Amino acid sequence: MANPLLKVNNLVKYFPIRKGVFRRIVGWIRAVDDVSFEVYEGETLGLVGESGCGKTTTALAILRLEEPTNGQVIFDGRDITKMKKSDMRKERKNMQIIFQDPYSSLDPRMKIKDIIAEGMLTHNILNGHERYKRVGELLEKVGIPAEYMDRFPHEFSGGQRQRIGITRALALEPKIIMCDEAVSALDVSIRSQIINLLKDLQKEFNLTYLFIAHDLSVIKYISDRVVVMYLGKIVEIADKKELFANTMHPYTQALISAVPVPNPDYKKERIILRGDVPSPVNPPKGCRFYPRCSKVMKICSEVEPKLKEIKAGHLCACHLYNKY
Repeated sequence: MANPLLKVNNLVKYFPIRKGVFRRIVGWIRAVDDVSFEVYEGETLGLVGESGCGKTTTALAILRLEEPTNGQVIFDGRDITKMKKSDMRKERKNMQIIFQDPYSSLDPRMKIKDIIAEGMLTHNILNGHERYKRVGELLEKVGIPAEYMDRFPHEFSGGQRQRIGITRALALEPKIIMCDEAVSALDVSIRSQIINLLKDLQKEFNLTYLFIAHDLSVIKYISDRVVVMYLGKIVEIADKKELFANTMHPYTQALISAVPVPNPDYKKERIILRGDVPSPVNPPKGCRFYPRCSKVMKICSEVEPKLKEIKAGHLCACHLYNKY
């Protein structure tokens, strides 16, 4: 297999909890805790899990919009965690992000053409006239007429604003785009249009996606491989077809059981997880999922399972597979 475009090694991101007049650190929120995975050029890697499991923080730490506490991020053969801020600023044109909320991610005081061209101006791509001409061409590719570029964000619908966000990410011709819940804030009728647009753009521009979502039906449609996260840890990694056909981790099994099936006659057994998600401030010792797991064993509360390859290309962190 070819070398990965993006390689994340033992990534950690803790946020301090401060209290008192002197704002002393009294604890840590373990948002991302020893996460490792790879993304290959031209693929879509789905990152899925419940809200609050650390998906977005992982993406922000990779981009260094949040500085990692520890770990290593290798992008296109370079360790970006050790880069100076000035070098990282230059590198960011190759690593873009589409934010979840199309309303708050666009500056309401700027015209669309200036929002999209801002990154091009920062990185000195094209001159003024050619820059806006390129903005018009990209807007047409995402389904917005070029003559709309002089309008402000409030003059567009939610779906159109997300298309503008996609255009902004495309403007710098990046190698990888982080899609942070890029369709979750949209109406169901609009989601499929945006997802199909992303797939079309991927083919045309040879893009690589890290696609973050909590909706497994969306992940199943757009992803090539899937990473499942729970409480800051990766619990399973597999090819999309393998994951849905031979789910291993009890948490992933519960997630998949919750995916609606468009057939009223099909009776599907739903796995109901007991209790609430533990706090990332004080996660359980051993396996973080054991307080909610129906297959819990004594070892689960004592020893943290390691993420290891159970089958070719299928990794799982669960004591059920210790024999492998």
